[in-house]
Amino acid sequence: MSKILVFIEGNTDQLKNSVKELLSAAHNSGQNVEAFAFGSQAKTLANQAGHFGAKKVYICSSDSLNDYNPQAFLTACKDIVAKSQANTLLASSSSLGKDLFPRLAASLNTGMVSDCTEISFEGDDVKVKKPLYAGKCSAEVSFENSPIKMVLMRPNQLPINEADTSQEATIEEINVENTDLKVLIKEIVKSTSEKLDLTEANIVVSGGRGLKEAGNFKLLEDLADALGATVGASRAVCDDGWVPHSMQVGQTGKTVAPNLYIACGISGAIQHLAGMSGSKVIVAINNDPEAPIFQKATYGIVGDLFDVVPKLTAEFSKVLQS
Repeated sequence: MSKILVFIEGNTDQLKNSVKELLSAAHNSGQNVEAFAFGSQAKTLANQAGHFGAKKVYICSSDSLNDYNPQAFLTACKDIVAKSQANTLLASSSSLGKDLFPRLAASLNTGMVSDCTEISFEGDDVKVKKPLYAGKCSAEVSFENSPIKMVLMRPNQLPINEADTSQEATIEEINVENTDLKVLIKEIVKSTSEKLDLTEANIVVSGGRGLKEAGNFKLLEDLADALGATVGASRAVCDDGWVPHSMQVGQTGKTVAPNLYIACGISGAIQHLAGMSGSKVIVAINNDPEAPIFQKATYGIVGDLFDVVPKLTAEFSKVLQS
């Protein structure tokens, strides 16, 4: 029987939504589902993975794997893939995923596709779709002569099944020796934000040069707090140093697909649209009625964001807190 192996990314005590999507898709395929996780929280995540269809989870719970080290993770992945003998490997198309799995694919001489938005299973065959040319078209990709088919899915693309807490996964501890590491992680500077990462968020509020100065991002933070959203930004304001590049949405930043995307003072350059056009509902606020963002928007507000955004914040706070 065909088997799907899912990478559980993260080292918190809760599964990311992107991982739940992958486990749900694998379970819905009717194939045998296994998974693997690294770090001190691996066992906790493995137990949760069982609720979403994983029958077996391989874990490497060493503290040395709490933070991403490409060489250490690659060694562990190769060992787990060999033990699992899976036909397909699913992972999130995150920064970590895009760095780790091309290395793994090259070392195994197999095929890999990243940034996928659709996936289907037909027996041993896997077909995926991914956008090309900044989302102007899409390609359907299949695999030929690949020992294991590796697919990196964009978050917020697939439905999540209800957790079945009666289901449990068998857990197998894997010990990986990394005595000859050529790369050592000296320090990890973590974000202090408690909000969801942009790629995981269901609601994103983004700002551009229309905010005029860095201090005015406080308007978006207030709106995001009212909605339980995450704040993003255009490349222009990130390059100007108003906000960190970790907040950048666009072709050279993060690709997001939330249920709701609110663009404030963003004109809608093609590079930015490439990063957010997969959003389910797009609301654009701009004082230029000819701004390209309105061509992609589900709803458009032509007006001064300094007048519109505070009113939205007040109304959302009133409705959502009542």
